[in-house]
This record gives sequence, C-alpha cells and structure tokens, in this order.
Amino acid sequence: MEACLKGAPSYDAVINLGDVVGYGGSPNEVTDASRKLGGQFVRGNHDKACTGITGIETFNPIAGLAALWTKQTLTPDNLTFLKEMPQGPVNMNGLAKGTDKSEGLGGVQIVHGSPRDEDEYIIVMRDAVEPLANMQVQLTFFGHTHIQGGFCLDNEQWGTLRPVYKGKTGA
Repeated sequence: MEACLKGAPSYDAVINLGDVVGYGGSPNEVTDASRKLGGQFVRGNHDKACTGITGIETFNPIAGLAALWTKQTLTPDNLTFLKEMPQGPVNMNGLAKGTDKSEGLGGVQIVHGSPRDEDEYIIVMRDAVEPLANMQVQLTFFGHTHIQGGFCLDNEQWGTLRPVYKGKTGA
C-alpha cells in the first residue's frame, strides 16, 4: 500500500472500491492508513467476511483462512469501521470534494462488484452487458474484477478497455 501511494500522482479525491482487508498480513495498519487517507469507501466481500457480515462459504480455502485470521486480528475500532462501510452502489454527487453537488462527481457511482450485486464479478464483456445496459449513471467504478480495465457502451457500440503496459528495459 505504501509503495502504491508513493508512486501515485497527485490527486483531488480518494475513492476506495472495497476489500480494505483480505489477504494482507497487516489488516490494522492498512485499515488505519486507509482511514487516515479518508475519502469515500464502499465495502468489499473481504471486508464483509472479515467483520462477520457474511460467512466464508463462497471463498476459496486460502481466502477463507485469511478472513478468519483477519477477523481475529482486527482491533475493535477497525472492525467497527469496516463493518460500517456503505454497501454499493454509492452515488458520488457531492461526496468527493464537498457537499455541494457542483463540487462532487455527478453521474458517477462506485461499487465493489457490480451495480446489481456487490459480490458479482464483472471480468469480461459478457458480464458487463446487463449492468451497462441498465445503468442510471454515466460512469461506474468497480473494484472486484481482479483485472484492470473497463467496459463501455457508446450508442450501440460495446467496448472493452484494457491498459497496455510497457515492460522495463535494461538491467
């Protein structure tokens, strides 16, 4: 987390798309750092499982064990913070920079999984078609995908957006 923040360009707002905790070995430190950063949060499936909102039945064995360990490791204060994170979708009008809608991110929502189900994966276009076709906002940020990129619908044209990475050269 520290390396990511150090490498990040300057920013106006922080938006956390869920899974503050999960597999990492420092859940209190990461939760504390996330709280200090502030911004808008939406809960993730690991946040729910690590706080007891849901069980670990749908998790793979490693994720399930990590969730159980994290639940035992979290401080009461951090456990409460994670438990109280809002379920998506969260409309970003007036939330990112202030309470005035003109200062917010109108037409934007954040979710963990999809606008329909906070635990649903959207990985390929087939997964994105129905949520895109029924969205009431211009833009949705989601974090549960495990694959960086996005999907778009422009008039009748569907598109998949994937970043192109240039590898490091030299020694």
